[in-house]
Amino acid sequence: MTAPARAGEGLRAARVSRTAGGTLVLDGVSLTPRPGTVTGLLGPNGSGKSTLLRLLAGVLAPDTGVVTLDGRPLAGIGRRTVARRLATVEQHADTQVDLTVADIVRLGRVPHRRAWTPASSADEEAVRSALARTGLTDRAHRSWRTLSGGERQRVQIARALAQDPRELLLDEPTNHLDIQHQLDLLSLVASLRLTSVIALHDLNLAALYCDRLVVLKEGRVVASGEPADVLTEELIADVYGVRAAVTRPDPAGPPHIRFLGTLTSRAD
Repeated sequence: MTAPARAGEGLRAARVSRTAGGTLVLDGVSLTPRPGTVTGLLGPNGSGKSTLLRLLAGVLAPDTGVVTLDGRPLAGIGRRTVARRLATVEQHADTQVDLTVADIVRLGRVPHRRAWTPASSADEEAVRSALARTGLTDRAHRSWRTLSGGERQRVQIARALAQDPRELLLDEPTNHLDIQHQLDLLSLVASLRLTSVIALHDLNLAALYCDRLVVLKEGRVVASGEPADVLTEELIADVYGVRAAVTRPDPAGPPHIRFLGTLTSRAD
């Protein structure tokens, strides 16, 4: 008999491992995002960040360990049910069909509708709300193809919000965005107060916008906690092979990382 869902537990990964092509990509990773906070996933390329996000989303299944949603194994929950709770935003999104912004945001309502049924008034209200929350109301009828990279990422977040999720997973959403759009996008994610897990490369952005950090190296968790505790000069050297100076310009604020070069280069 399946145990009843425990509403307070949310999304969890317990000692998950995953092998791909004979290589161990994740090795016994556990993750328990705190409700309503932003958890940042850090680590160099190949450390397992994207694979962990795909396991959390149910796109991949762990070889060992388990991902649960409110205490129930994700593998035993229907995809439509999962999609009503959990939304994802990928690094890149494109379409071969000439859709408008509103059309794409409406895709977020698919898990809430029966097949071939028209959109309800509740669906349209969810779309309007998602457009408003992401500052896209005036772009609702614009073609996707005419949008900038930053605008496209906001549309993807609006689509995710239209799903009315409690958990939001984002895989390096700031890649290829200029500084202003990076800051705008992460400010938006932080303001949503959803349980968000976001893979990032920029350590300063992670320190600024994430409540907690989990650092991966070669598929294992090597550090987790608040940014000020995690982002040390020693950790950055060990995980990234880079010399850095870590300071706290504001004792109550996030740490700031200044990179000084690789461990094998001469000091500046």
